[in-house]
Parts: sequence; structure tokens; C-alpha cells
Amino acid sequence: MKKTLCALAVGATFLTPALAMAADVKVYGRAHVSLDYLDDGKDYNEVGLSSNSSRLGFKAEQKLENGMTVFGQIEQEINFASGSANDDLEFATRDTFVGLKGDFGQARVGRFDSPFKAARGPVNFFGDQVGDIRNVTRAGNLRFDERNANSIEYKSPKFGGGFNVLAALSLHEGNSAGFTSTTSQKTTVINTADGPVTVVVPGTTTNTKADRDDKAYDLALTYKEGKVDFAAAYEHYEEDAGRGERDGFRIAAAYKITPELNVGALYQLLTHDNETANPDAQVFGVAADYKVAPKTYVRGQVFHRDVDADDANATLLAVGVEHRLDKVVRVYANLATMLNDKKSNLTPWSQGRSNNVGGVNDEDALGLSLGFRYDF
Repeated sequence: MKKTLCALAVGATFLTPALAMAADVKVYGRAHVSLDYLDDGKDYNEVGLSSNSSRLGFKAEQKLENGMTVFGQIEQEINFASGSANDDLEFATRDTFVGLKGDFGQARVGRFDSPFKAARGPVNFFGDQVGDIRNVTRAGNLRFDERNANSIEYKSPKFGGGFNVLAALSLHEGNSAGFTSTTSQKTTVINTADGPVTVVVPGTTTNTKADRDDKAYDLALTYKEGKVDFAAAYEHYEEDAGRGERDGFRIAAAYKITPELNVGALYQLLTHDNETANPDAQVFGVAADYKVAPKTYVRGQVFHRDVDADDANATLLAVGVEHRLDKVVRVYANLATMLNDKKSNLTPWSQGRSNNVGGVNDEDALGLSLGFRYDF
């Protein structure tokens, strides 16, 4: 992995000047770290350092002779807390795509946030932080906040003042459609001085071709103009998709009551084909962000996850304050808790962060986070 990244870095060093002669190329990134105190309500209560969806990326854009514009992006997650410790990461793990845009709208292909995932944007006040709303919207097999591979997306031009329609299709989850790999295992018994020991020995890997219904379909409507930010989205995963066949509907909106006060709400309904193992779940709640000073914001939210099963609900509560030292640098402090029923073990810190431990059934989890974010 280290050799791969070094080669890519060297290649980028030599190629970027040449590309810049033909296209508008930008190197960008985000260093987002936090010092956290996490308490699972039972045995774990520790202080740790976290890298929160930090990234390094390359963007390119070029105007064509026919009036259209070609654009592309390569983005990789970077761990600013442990450096190169995550050697299992592949390159281009985040939104990576190429596309065309013009009077017809915008089309792109690659791996990127689904329109359903993007539809939480109006209320994403705690994104990639302790208190992230995904801690209740993205749980178990009812997962829809995904970055889908092998996707084709179309985004319409603006109409009606501020509306856009987005449609996306993820053709298949793997590198090839209908292609799966299985590795067999066998056990053997070894006699030792302490007695027989059973050892699992990896067998052979078999690659098979089979028709797989693992596509994902998205349709979304967004509106952003003036004081209003609105999104509604539907997503469907087919029966052979990872985590099974499922459907999701989400609607989110925010309204700036005053230039300083922004208030939002979200409703989400998730259903699964195997409703016995994965009962239906609704998520609903409100959030607010208030500018108390020219560069200081306070925010809060409450979201409830209502599961169609006994004692499986959870409620996320979060409050925070953020101060922007500059338009590219901010510091913040968040306090968030997850109130769990007897059969729920969610935490307010499991999404988008490297410092992460599991929750405990029937225990309320609490997180306190001091964060620093630099966008460059």
C-alpha cells in the first residue's frame, strides 16, 4: 500500500503541471481531527484522538470546443490521527468520478455519494463529528447513506427557480457484474504436548460467474434558493445487494428564519425485504444552527429512531459550538448522547470517524469532542 501511494504521489508531481496546461486542475483536502472522550455507559470510558473523514483530492475541469465542460475528481481518505497505520486502504476510496456538463445538465460515472445520501444535506449540522445524524439514519442492514460503486448519475439543469432532479443507477457492487469469489476452508487436528489442537487452514479461492440482482436505483428532487434548502429522495437495492433487498425514503428541509437562525427537520422511512430480521425503521427530528457572533455558531439537534420491534428504539441528542478562525479553519466542541432501549446499542460517534467503539444494549452512550478542521 505504501509503495502504491508513493508511486501515485510521484506520478501526480510530474503530471500535474502538464495537466494544468490543458485543464483547470486543483489539489485540495481536509484535515479534520478531534480529541474525544467516549463513554459507552458500561465498561468503556476513554480519551482518544480521531481523524474524521479527512481527505486529499484532485479536481480537474476543462471547457470543450462544443461548449460543454468535462470534469473529474479523485479523492482519498487520509488518517491524520494515525498517519500510515491504515495500510489496508485502497486509493480513491472517496468520491471519484468523471463526467460532462452543459445546457443538458450534468452526467457522471464512478463511485460517489448516492442522491439518497446527499439528501440529508439540509440538516447535516454535525457532519463527520460526534453527533452525526448518520448514527441513527445508517444502522444495521437498513443502510442507505452509501457511496455506491459503478454508478451512473444524471442531474438536471435548474428549473422552477431552484429545483433539480437527480437519477442514479449503481450497476453492480463488485469490479465485474455477476462475478463472485469464494474461499474454501478446511480444519486439521495437530497433536501437541498439551493435547490435540484444531487449526483452520485456508483452502482455494474459486471465482464464479452468476447473474446477480445487486443494482441500486436512486431518484431525488432538490430545491435550494434563498432561505430554503430542501431534498427528497428514494432508493432501492435489489435482492442480491449487500445487506439484502430494501427501500428507503427521505425528506429533509431547512429554512433560514433570520440571517442568523437556520432550522431544519428530517423524516426517513426504511423497509427491508426480510422484515423479521430487519424490522422497518423511521427516523425523525429537528435541528437548528444559530450564529451568535460573526464567526461563532451554536447548534443542537434531536432525532429519534423508531423501530417496528419491541425495545429497539434510540434517540440522538447533540449540542455544539463552533468558532471559525478563518474561512478555512474552524474549531468546535460537541456533546452528544444516544439514549438506547433494551435492544438498542447505538452510539453518537460511529460514523465518519477513526476513533470508534461499539455500544452496549440498554446503555446510554455519551461523547464529548473538541475538534479542529482545516480545509485547503
